[in-house]
Amino acid sequence: MAIITYQSRQIHCDAILWDKDGTLLDFMQLWGKWAELLLGHMENYLHARGDSFTGSREKVMGMIYDHSGRLVGYDPRGPIAIASAPETVAILSWQLYSAGVPWDEAVQHITDFSRQAMEHMEQSRPVQPLPDLVPLLDSCRQAEVPMAVVTSDYTSEAIKHLRWSGLETYFTEIIGSDQVATGKPAPDLALLACQRLGVLPERTVLIGDSNADMQMGRQAGLDCCIGISPTAGISGHLPDADIVIEHYGELQMLSMR
Repeated sequence: MAIITYQSRQIHCDAILWDKDGTLLDFMQLWGKWAELLLGHMENYLHARGDSFTGSREKVMGMIYDHSGRLVGYDPRGPIAIASAPETVAILSWQLYSAGVPWDEAVQHITDFSRQAMEHMEQSRPVQPLPDLVPLLDSCRQAEVPMAVVTSDYTSEAIKHLRWSGLETYFTEIIGSDQVATGKPAPDLALLACQRLGVLPERTVLIGDSNADMQMGRQAGLDCCIGISPTAGISGHLPDADIVIEHYGELQMLSMR
């Protein structure tokens, strides 16, 4: 058992569950680039057909652009932040279907476009751990606190991204949405992680960057759900969090062994 301290609060925990994107890894470094590549493929395909996106480009996945069209952020309540991989395929396929592409062809095109975008990502490997994360993970390891990753991404992709970043070895389990019947905000991922780690949910802490993470933790009966929102003063998208931090320097890990 260990204690996580936040200001004057002490949280006893036997294990920690972590979301991946936006929690361990910088979201925009990885998925911002992927989204721009994928949307570019879609836009070129639609343009060749004499069509365009239904609605604005930024609303397709929840991206945010400045006045010059430069990608500057994302909606933490949008599809790119919360949707599972199959949900994302469905959302994007609908864009092609609404332009007159048969559904089965639309799904295949999106699958191909996503694969092409990921092949490009394989070359650049744009992953970056969040600031102050590694020292916290080191202290968790020293305290012998078991940790698992619970992500809406596919397990194989999550393992790959964590391997690129050098974070893979910190985690006993890496569990993607392909391993459960229902993804976030359902409790399945968290409950499966607790089962595999051999810990009780009520002795487990969750750290995530979306309210779907917080809702998952609450439904699973976890002891504490910590939300991270690196943008100063912006935490309204995490109404179900017990604690909201801006950076990992706000947390300290104390071993009780």
